[in-house]
Amino acid sequence: MSTDKVSVHGSWASRWVFILAATGSAVGLGSIWKFPYMVGVYGGGAFVLMFLACIALIGVPVMLAETLIGRRARQSPANALKVLALEAGHSGKWSWGAFAGMVTALLILSFYSVVGGWSLDYIIDMGRGDFQGVTPDQVGAYFGNVIADPWRLTLWHTIFMLLSAVVIAKGVVAGLERSLRIMMPLLFVMILVLLGYSMTTGHFMEGVHFMFDFHPEKVLDGLLPAMGHAFFSLSVGVGSIMIYGAYMPKNSSISGTIVGVALLDTFVSLVAGLALFPIVFAAGLNPSEGPGLMFVSLPFAFGNVAFGQLMGVVFFVLVAIAAWSSAISLLEPMVAYLVERTKVSRAWVTFWLAFTCWFVGLGTVFSFNIWKEAKFFVNEGGLFHLYQWGAAGGLDFFGVIDFFTSRIMLPLGGLCFVVFAGWVMGREAVRDELSIRSPVLFALSLFLMRYVAPIGILVVFAAQLWK
Repeated sequence: MSTDKVSVHGSWASRWVFILAATGSAVGLGSIWKFPYMVGVYGGGAFVLMFLACIALIGVPVMLAETLIGRRARQSPANALKVLALEAGHSGKWSWGAFAGMVTALLILSFYSVVGGWSLDYIIDMGRGDFQGVTPDQVGAYFGNVIADPWRLTLWHTIFMLLSAVVIAKGVVAGLERSLRIMMPLLFVMILVLLGYSMTTGHFMEGVHFMFDFHPEKVLDGLLPAMGHAFFSLSVGVGSIMIYGAYMPKNSSISGTIVGVALLDTFVSLVAGLALFPIVFAAGLNPSEGPGLMFVSLPFAFGNVAFGQLMGVVFFVLVAIAAWSSAISLLEPMVAYLVERTKVSRAWVTFWLAFTCWFVGLGTVFSFNIWKEAKFFVNEGGLFHLYQWGAAGGLDFFGVIDFFTSRIMLPLGGLCFVVFAGWVMGREAVRDELSIRSPVLFALSLFLMRYVAPIGILVVFAAQLWK
């Protein structure tokens, strides 16, 4: 079996660039926004402990699987699974699992771009001082006015998508690598600046106790949410890590590198919590606010603490960079696939894919305003309706896309990749690509990929469907 394949798209200059790229893919809104509010909702230290365990047992094995598949084949996810399956004597139809993952990435990007656009909007709003001295009700009304304006949301959605497309169009070295070398260090610096500021609020230890005080009775409450977030926070299941693995140098250790990425992603999540909770406490807010933490609670907090206007700008720039680095990783797998299959230039492929995601994203934009009465999958009085205008229940357009991608396609994509690496590729191919010298560590890695991670993913999948 050939192991010296070369990607037609180029390669990273070093393993550290791959670490920056993979960390950029993983560190997104999930780390900066979702992790802190989930810590608040599910009991602090008990949730953090469960999250760390699930990262090790589920997240890392799936990342290992995606990366070794990508580097072994040096192609886009769909082509990688097809080539490696045929080389191992199995059906090339495994590629359909990867193709579904790449489509899922585009669907996620369609609404991710809208939320990323909100963060760009809030940079301007925070810098103008719009939140200085406001009340919580005023901030809530402000956010309501933002999402009620389809033109405003479309403008920022368009800008965010263009920023992502420009990076991808320039290619692996000139676009991805050059931008990530700037974005990721800047992200780390900004989150440390925010952490330093939190230490001056007088509520830092209150935030530390909130995050790390362990309450055994809350372990079961946070177990399933921690499993789900550990899986989703590392950006696995859609092929982003796989395509980045295809650009990874051959002499780099996959296992050591992936552990490094997982540690960096976890570090950012923990520091985000330590940076944000003291600010929330300083403003006298409830740390268990939930999803409204980023766009309602925190703007109020920044508007009512010393130097809050400046720190608020730093925070939303941080959020925008995190969202941007994740967005480009969602677009890259399908761009690489179409360049390989059609030989059309990367710039044109990127343009049309970005336009498609932008167009689908308009459905998310309108879900908050002119289409907010449009509901899908409505169960009313025992009668099921696929679509109904003005129904009390059901899901809006954004809700449908979010449910389909996060609760169904992401877990299935991760399951496909980890089963493929653990069972289809073959033991020797996996051993050769991982290059783990210790027989014990290799056996442990294979055991996690073959048994622990798939079972964990199935549990997450069932829990997501039955929420």
